[in-house]
Amino acid sequence: MLRSRFEYADELPALPSSIMVAGHALIPVAAGALYWQSERTLIVADLHLEKGAAFAARGQMLPPYDTRSTLNRLATCIERFNPRSVIALGDSFHRSELAERLNASDREELADVQRGRDWYWVLGNHDPLLPPSLGGVICFSLVIGGITLRHEPSAEVGTPEIAGHLHPVARIACRGEGIRRRCFATDGHRLVMPAFGAYTGGLNVLEPAFSSLFHWHRMEAWLTGRLNVYPLQASLLLPD
Repeated sequence: MLRSRFEYADELPALPSSIMVAGHALIPVAAGALYWQSERTLIVADLHLEKGAAFAARGQMLPPYDTRSTLNRLATCIERFNPRSVIALGDSFHRSELAERLNASDREELADVQRGRDWYWVLGNHDPLLPPSLGGVICFSLVIGGITLRHEPSAEVGTPEIAGHLHPVARIACRGEGIRRRCFATDGHRLVMPAFGAYTGGLNVLEPAFSSLFHWHRMEAWLTGRLNVYPLQASLLLPD
């Protein structure tokens, strides 16, 4: 199988880049997380833990390893940055009630990554009623450094924010083939996070759901590779 340019590029040294949002430098991580170094805060969105279990309950069998895979990748990000705080921007569980049904080993893994740091669960449309037994702080939104962190991007104009919910992906042409990857979508004022969960799909950033969110002459899609993240201007992006 031919390897894409992004796979070759991932073998090069890490790119010395960060995303600027409302004057703050944020480090994008190929796994789909965002590290705010000055705040020692790691941000993730749309973990959708226990999605496999939710589908199995409806008779659609998926391998039941999504929660463990997602938690392992999250643990790797936390080990790398040792954040003081972790913020999960909603839809952390595929359904609210599934938060009470984690198996013992996954619950232990979650407790391990929470230990010794502040943890914030922002409520999402899939998990609007998380139980206190999860640990950490359950909230609708947070404001840090003048930036609002919430699950769904707002319709407000002029409020800097970081949100999730839309699972952005971007598609480009590379060596005659289409490359479609999860991405961070931003215009320097608002940033929409990629979905972090193992079983999450994605919506192309050229779809109408994104059209009112950004100043498109400044919009960039930061595509995730195996190890690095690559910024691309909106003019280079292709529809699905």
